[in-house]
Amino acid sequence: MTETRRPPEVDRAAASRRAVAARRERAALKQDVAMRVITPQELLQRAWDHPESPAGAMRITEYLTALPAIGEGKRDRILAELEISPVKRLGGLGPRQRKELSRFLDGRFPPHTPRAGRSRLIVLAGPTAVGKGTVAAHIKEHHPEILLSVSATTRPPRPGEVDGEHYYFVDDVEFDRLIADGELLEWATVHNKYRYGTPKAPIEKALAEGRTVLLEIDLQGARQVRAAAPDATLVFLLPPSWDELVHRLVGRGTEDEEERARRLRTAKGELASQGEFDYLVVNDTVPRAAAAVAALAG
Repeated sequence: MTETRRPPEVDRAAASRRAVAARRERAALKQDVAMRVITPQELLQRAWDHPESPAGAMRITEYLTALPAIGEGKRDRILAELEISPVKRLGGLGPRQRKELSRFLDGRFPPHTPRAGRSRLIVLAGPTAVGKGTVAAHIKEHHPEILLSVSATTRPPRPGEVDGEHYYFVDDVEFDRLIADGELLEWATVHNKYRYGTPKAPIEKALAEGRTVLLEIDLQGARQVRAAAPDATLVFLLPPSWDELVHRLVGRGTEDEEERARRLRTAKGELASQGEFDYLVVNDTVPRAAAAVAALAG
């Protein structure tokens, strides 16, 4: 009788750890798609480029139910229409199946394309804690040809912030006056707490001189700028992953637990708005993200 040999205990333990790590990575990828940190097409391309990766090993059923607004019932109808077996993994899809799935995705989640005729007014926005301020500060330091607009705010300064350099710190009475006199290009109440606004005069002067102006503002403000200046270039800053965004927010240590929870809820909604923007830039490293934004100055 042939004896069946079991693999050494150390090999089985290593295999188990790899399997757990792969499951965690697949779960993180599904979360990134669900939170709109990456597009469905991007995840699919990763699976096709590397079929043996966690993305490639993801079952088509897992993938589809991770997409926004697709439950199990809708998933099964989609698979039937595309003639794809529910046991298929993304990396193992055949040419016809890839073509049909791509067609479906592009119809339901249209690829992002920037508008034509944009101006030298660049608006940088994104979810809370994504690093907008850090990227904007890097651009200010390394691209002096780009004017970084200074916002007015009713919140108190954080340690190290200087009035007139980081923000114009004003009280509610002065902020009301700026609004009443039409001196703000946009303004918004952020996190139901403090007001932020962008003074018009420095921007208009710089644009008239032929300079590029960068506004680092929140989503509400970006929408107001789009309404007031339709040719503005809107850039949405993305985190490399949802887990990284949570880590950045918690690691910052400037907000209490209740504030962090509120900002995470806000971030989920903000990520869903990225389709309103002309360009998407991932803040995986500050220099790379800053260079990508600065390159839009043309």
